[in-house]
Amino acid sequence: MEYRRLGRTDIQVSSIALGTMTFGQQNTEAEGHAQLDRALDRGINLIDAAEMYPIPPKAETQGATERIIGQWLTSRGNRDKVVLASKVLGRSDTNYIRAAGTGTKLDRANIVEALEGSLKRLQTDYIDLYQLHWPDRSVPLFGHGDTARARGGGDGSEVPIAETLGVLADMVAAGKIRHIGLSNESAWGAHRFLLDAELGRGPRIVSIQNAYNLVNRTYENGLAEFAARDDVGLLAYSPLAQGFLAGKYRHGARPAGSRMALFNRGARYEKPGTAEAIEDYAAIAADFGLTLVQLAQAWVTSRPFVTANIIGATSLAQLEENLATLDVVITPEIEARVNAVYQLRGSPAP
Repeated sequence: MEYRRLGRTDIQVSSIALGTMTFGQQNTEAEGHAQLDRALDRGINLIDAAEMYPIPPKAETQGATERIIGQWLTSRGNRDKVVLASKVLGRSDTNYIRAAGTGTKLDRANIVEALEGSLKRLQTDYIDLYQLHWPDRSVPLFGHGDTARARGGGDGSEVPIAETLGVLADMVAAGKIRHIGLSNESAWGAHRFLLDAELGRGPRIVSIQNAYNLVNRTYENGLAEFAARDDVGLLAYSPLAQGFLAGKYRHGARPAGSRMALFNRGARYEKPGTAEAIEDYAAIAADFGLTLVQLAQAWVTSRPFVTANIIGATSLAQLEENLATLDVVITPEIEARVNAVYQLRGSPAP
């Protein structure tokens, strides 16, 4: 396992992180604990969660993922061995998460309530990396190409970034958060957070957690440069494009027990041109004696702007398959072939 510096902090995180959004829905507590045990044993020290998990989100399961992780931390007594990351919801009309039942936004009341809830469920006094799950302002999100589908802020009610940073600064000062990061963020947003931090309005961001994979390389345009110039690296989620780059959905297949069969939540990766791009990448993998999973995962982990590749699994076998990609080397020949497909296909599933 390779370890990489988290922003400008003194924290070294594993190049592979364990995503946990299936815990409490597709995975039981026992299965989640088994994954966490295996991940830690294999050198993974970065565990990523969120207050809204598991996915798909619903009132009856909200918070279950953090509770499962909290039980594991307490039963194993290993809090000092992991870098724990979680997230607070951005602007939304989700009415079951906050006590007031009035949706969510990134103001003081919401952040404090969210953080206290996460700390309680995680059974810890602090979170190493606290991330804003998505912005408070109006931006395209989760594959939607228009701001009308964004989570809010276009009516002038958005919470200013400086105000959000001020709340987070207080939480850092209180010892409840060590560092902060962004998620589902744009280049303008990252720049604004860094600028406000330089102006003394709050802590400096150390990471950005956005989708990044072979069929969605939009992060490279405008955001990747932050790693080299400002030491803000990517925590890449959906490296397998919600399973589409695992090959399980090729030619319209919908295996029993898969996320598509259970939840039908793959619209982000069913856009025109995506299936053709996946076939092209599958051909490259075959030509070099790799599986599509090996090519897709190794590609993400190998990018110079990636701090950690967040893998997810619903079984120990899947976890081991993902970990085995650490042995795959993206050679110049593979790089050239992948980039040739990218030149032709672009990012069909942003």
